[in-house]
Amino acid sequence: MRYTVRAPGSLGECLGRLLAEASGRTRKQLLASGRVRVNGATARRADVALAAGDVVELATRGPRAALPPGLQLRHEDDELIVVDKPAGLLTIATEHERRRTVYAHLTALARSRQPPARVFVVHRLDRLASGLLVFATSPGAKRTLQAQFAAHTVERAYLAVVEGRVARPAGTVVSRLLDDAPGPVRQTRDPQRGRQAVTHWRVVRAATRHTLLEVRLETGRRNQIRVHLARLGHPIAGDVAYGSRTDPFGRLALHAHVLGFEHPGTAARMRFVSPAPAAFAKLPA
Repeated sequence: MRYTVRAPGSLGECLGRLLAEASGRTRKQLLASGRVRVNGATARRADVALAAGDVVELATRGPRAALPPGLQLRHEDDELIVVDKPAGLLTIATEHERRRTVYAHLTALARSRQPPARVFVVHRLDRLASGLLVFATSPGAKRTLQAQFAAHTVERAYLAVVEGRVARPAGTVVSRLLDDAPGPVRQTRDPQRGRQAVTHWRVVRAATRHTLLEVRLETGRRNQIRVHLARLGHPIAGDVAYGSRTDPFGRLALHAHVLGFEHPGTAARMRFVSPAPAAFAKLPA
């Protein structure tokens, strides 16, 4: 773990913030065992003075928990984790499945850190979809990232294979969505009900019976892309819940392709791109 100090203080205070979940005894053991460095030099005392810009490093040791096949770690630092999720894996637990989720796997990974860390859910991706997700590893990072999602400053682009040949090159769908979980999301014209959802789309490639679209979200409601593309008359292939009649890939043909945001600690812009699933490369006739 590597951390850049933002304000003057003592090493003990810094460790208290970084390792809020660890006991005071654990923090003392880290210092005593020589696993804490300040600007490259081993530090064994909690009263070491830190200045803004100093770099504190916590040495890791021991095996890390392994992620299951298909769940790829794209980025990990003190504030966040970015992964590429396979289709079929839940983001978080449900009443019927608590262990086989992205959150559970990343929690095991974070707990195997030295020192252990926690994982916080920032947003979700449908179980049937694949692609990029970001998780926070501190409460502050969670708040900052979720504020970006709420302000619609997060870049999110998806690839979707839809049924039929889409005639127009691009467009936007705007409607109000009613989320009566766990049932399908519905649309309403009642301005007093539901929440407004805005989806932008463009054609990437078209075949006779299917079209590959790039879809960008202005808002992020549950099943928003699935509902809006079905409204266009072009449901996502494999999406039986929203009217699809074909399943050429044996899965929902929706992939979270691009994810961009400001790092919660440094404010640096981060952008991740996940290639389209290989099956999407050739559209079925």
